[in-house]
Amino acid sequence: MPPAKRILQPGPDQSRRKAGVRAAGKAPLKVAPSPSAIDLGVLNQHLGYFARRMQIWIFQDFIKKLSSIDISPAQFSVLVVIGANEGLSQAELAGTLGIERARLVRMLHLLEKRGLTQRLPSSDDGRRHALRLTRAGQTTLRRAQALAAQHEETLKPKLGAERYRLLLDAMRAF
Repeated sequence: MPPAKRILQPGPDQSRRKAGVRAAGKAPLKVAPSPSAIDLGVLNQHLGYFARRMQIWIFQDFIKKLSSIDISPAQFSVLVVIGANEGLSQAELAGTLGIERARLVRMLHLLEKRGLTQRLPSSDDGRRHALRLTRAGQTTLRRAQALAAQHEETLKPKLGAERYRLLLDAMRAF
């Protein structure tokens, strides 16, 4: 993923500049170096920096893929896990996906409002909700999984099949 381009915005005294020289005899403007010419310093030795850059690129592509069905990556994860574990509690789902419980409650409310999920009283514990997908939720999940598969196929050529497999195996440890 190429870094974002930096664009210089002209200031009030730059509107009259000619040939890169500011008005009133000030020094020429410095043009931002190309992103590949910028020294990253110690960031070149930090896995977290590059993991985050990769995550941003992956999420931008994934968001774009899922936009046709109005599902976010987090909602996709919730639908996948509920679909694979019908009857899961909200607490179990939050813990599994690492989603703050209050945020998950808001997301489940939205998914329920869209008719994709249901929160039913648990037969084991009346204080607990058992989560399940509705028929519409199952249909949406199938469509989302097809789009997610297309997304994954775009990653493999960028990384190479072997690097893709190694990276996926390494990331599963977390």
